[in-house]
Order: sequence, then structure tokens, then C-alpha cells
Amino acid sequence: MTKNAVQGMGAAGNTGASIYRNQNRKKYVVLAILFVVCVASLIVDVMTGAAMLPVGDVLACLFRRNAAPATTQVIVWEMRLPIALMALVVGFALGSSGAVIQTILHNPLASPYTLGVGAGASFGASLAIVLGLGEAGICACAFAFAMLICLLIYCMGRLRSMNTNSMVLAGIALLFLFQALLALIQYGASESQNQSIVFWSFGSLQRTTWPRLAITAATVAVVFPLLMKDSWKYTALLMGDEKAESLGIRVNRLKLKAFFLISLLSAVSVCFTGTIGFIGLAGPHIARMLAGEDQRFYIPVSAACGMALLSIASILSKLIVPGTIFPIGIITSIIGVPFFFALVMRGKGGR
Repeated sequence: MTKNAVQGMGAAGNTGASIYRNQNRKKYVVLAILFVVCVASLIVDVMTGAAMLPVGDVLACLFRRNAAPATTQVIVWEMRLPIALMALVVGFALGSSGAVIQTILHNPLASPYTLGVGAGASFGASLAIVLGLGEAGICACAFAFAMLICLLIYCMGRLRSMNTNSMVLAGIALLFLFQALLALIQYGASESQNQSIVFWSFGSLQRTTWPRLAITAATVAVVFPLLMKDSWKYTALLMGDEKAESLGIRVNRLKLKAFFLISLLSAVSVCFTGTIGFIGLAGPHIARMLAGEDQRFYIPVSAACGMALLSIASILSKLIVPGTIFPIGIITSIIGVPFFFALVMRGKGGR
């Protein structure tokens, strides 16, 4: 090989490395912009409500709590801040779990809710309401049935050697099954119980308390690093399970671990907020357009998109009719359906 050829290969390698660094730099910029959007939406979320607060009063109360009037302290710290933070934390959980489940199932339409996790949690909560188990029982039953759905999906897929199509079909079947069981419970419930069931199934952040926020945030803080630890393995899965196996990845074990972690994120979110759809579906699709398929960036960007979407939905739920707070699950569905149709049309045009 001549000296000029070696120099040419070196120059090509440097050019490729430079392009790779520039692409990564752009992805870091995207993450930074999304972080700023989330912080801004958090502040606006705290500002909005029946009593609108000036941004200066909100910032002063957040950073110098004792210097703010007592009324402002109560509104900000006891009523609005926990809800605004819960919107970010739950959006983070749903966005990241949606990204991982779409990757391991090789299905862009997969999300914790399209696979029936939300339906299972709604059934569990409704069962607890009818049995009169109280608030703690409702959360516990919702969590248990959300975990059960994910376990059943995995077991059904396992029987078919982890075939991803069978897992998606199993999730859809369980979705309809638990929706039917929920309807059966509603048919036999009293009027007051039905009101509670319907309100819970709409999805709402208004039940947020500081302890519930702490539990949700702690779960996310533990689970998310474990997901990111396997990010390169998820990237390898994009080439197919067989090629991932050839790289030394134990695909079945990786998917089982991912399903367990996704179950935790989805279940802890659902049990405190009810059913909030489309965040786990829309967030990853937006992230894919912004950051590509490299899971080191795709998962965090999906989480950040989920945070921004749910926080913005929280703001809109208070602005549609002044003085009235709409259940946030309704708002995310209103936002999500047009997005879903746009996604379908975009895919059709791409073909």
C-alpha cells in the first residue's frame, strides 16, 4: 500500500470521526433545548390556574419561599408545584418506556398503553373502588394489574420464542379483555362508584401529593440508569435479534429485563395518575425525528419529549375553560389523535 493511499485512508477516517462528533453535538443541543422547554413549561404550569400568578412572584416564591406572601406559598408549594413536577416525572417515565418498548418489539406503534397496561391498571383501580379498598388500595391494585399485563405479554411471547408480532397481538388482546372486564365492573357498580371509576380512568394529575411524587421520582431515578446501561444493546437489536445474538447479546434475557423495568415505570405512573395515553407513543416518534435511532440519545430525547408534551398538556388542561381543570388524559388524547393521523399520512407519503 502506497504512502498516499495510507494518508487518504487516514483523512477519510478523520472526516468520518468529525461527522460523527458533529452529529453527537447536534443531539446534545437538542437535549439542551428540550431541557429549557421543560423548565419553561414547568414555570408556566405553576403560573396558570384559577388564580393566575405573575412570573416574578412564582420565581420569587420558588427561590425565596419565606419572602413570598403566605397565600402565594400555599398556591405554589402545596397546590401547583407538586402537580407540575409530577407532569414532568410521569412524562419522563412514559416517554422513556415507550422508546424502549418500541425498540425491543420492533414496532413503532407499541407503547405501554397500546399494549394494554393502562387498561389493566384501570381494571385494577376500578376493582378496588367497587370493593371499597380506599386510596392506597386503588393505587396498589392499579400497580399490580399493570405489572400483571406486562408479565402476561412477556409469557405469551415467550411461548412463541419471543416473536415480537405475537407479543404485540397478545397486548392488543389483553387490552380488549380488560376493557370488557372494566365495562362489566361498571355495569354492576353503583352511580357514585361509576363516577369515581370514570374520573380515575380519564387520567388526572390532581391527586398528586409530595409523597406520591417522591415515590414516582425515586422509581424513575432508579430505573432509568438501568435502561441507559443497556442502550448499546438496544441499538444492536435494531439490526434484528439474530444479529444481536451474534454480537454476544442474550436477547431473551435483555427483553425480560427491559419488560420488567418498563413495567415498573408504567405501573408507578398509572397507579397515581390514571390512564394518560399517547405520551408513550408520540414522545418516541418525535425523538426519532430529532435524534435518530442511536439509543444513547434516542431514549433520553424520548424522555425529554414526554416531559415537554405532558407538561404542555397540563397547562392546556387549565386554559381551555378558565377556572376549570380538565382531566389530562382527555387533553393528551385530543393532542395525540391528530398526531397519530399525521404519522400515518407521513408514513403513507414515505412509501
